[in-house]
Amino acid sequence: MRLNINPYPGAGQATLVVGERPYIRTEQMPEARKNHRPIINMSPCRPPWAAGTRLLIAKSMNTPTKLLVVDDDLVTCARHKAYFEGQGYAVAVANNGQEMWRDMELKPAALVLLDIGLPGKDGLELARELRAHDDYLGIILVSGRDDDIDKIVGLESGANDYVTKPFNSRELLARVKIVLRETHHRRPESAGHQRSFGGWTLDLSYRKLLDDKGKEVILSKGEMDLLVALARRPGIALGRDSLMQSVSLRPWDASDRSIDVLISRLRKKLETDPKNPQLIVTVRSEGYALIAGGQQH
Repeated sequence: MRLNINPYPGAGQATLVVGERPYIRTEQMPEARKNHRPIINMSPCRPPWAAGTRLLIAKSMNTPTKLLVVDDDLVTCARHKAYFEGQGYAVAVANNGQEMWRDMELKPAALVLLDIGLPGKDGLELARELRAHDDYLGIILVSGRDDDIDKIVGLESGANDYVTKPFNSRELLARVKIVLRETHHRRPESAGHQRSFGGWTLDLSYRKLLDDKGKEVILSKGEMDLLVALARRPGIALGRDSLMQSVSLRPWDASDRSIDVLISRLRKKLETDPKNPQLIVTVRSEGYALIAGGQQH
């Protein structure tokens, strides 16, 4: 049995619950509001599906921030997972680059704790791939090497921070909070989830493209991935390697024409004159850029 009482004076609401069914409740009567005490009515409450019934349910509306721990040491993964979950984060683990990308495809993390000494692709190479995929992802490299050169190379690979083993968990937590705060303020979505350009509106959250009449235009996954990547950084030339990471999560090869094919398809759908593009332009020796109107909503 439990008693749920509205803690605010004058509200006059309380519910006595026996098992799963509420049996006693108070009414919002003038005397209760005046004297700041509940007046109890012994009649059974209406069922939850009855019109006008208020359910007194305490529920957190916050979604935990997701961290991804990438380390080939299972003990380290388990220790980080237990500690950060105890701090209120949602934590996923991966033991190599393939598992990391698989998890990122399912649900992107806000920050990646990335060990440098991984089998296959090491943490430095994976950090470069992650940064090419998302300019605003938090990346903290973890390494047993503390030489200045190692730290510089690590930070130049695209990481936000570099932590040397062994380290205190509370120090790592502080660094995680700092990086998350930094990336949150830099991420363009904090200023708006939509981009408008040439009569088109792209919703970055729902991945929908609307024309000037509000009608949705269907794009393939590759086309949408590419357009979103360009729209996240309007007016900035993105190289084929960076765009390839956004589309397929694999490095670009000089003989690979898939990005050019997708650009051609997008121009046919978006441009008034695809042969003389005004929205998705080619930047010589750099790549492609979306010339947006600068509108964000």
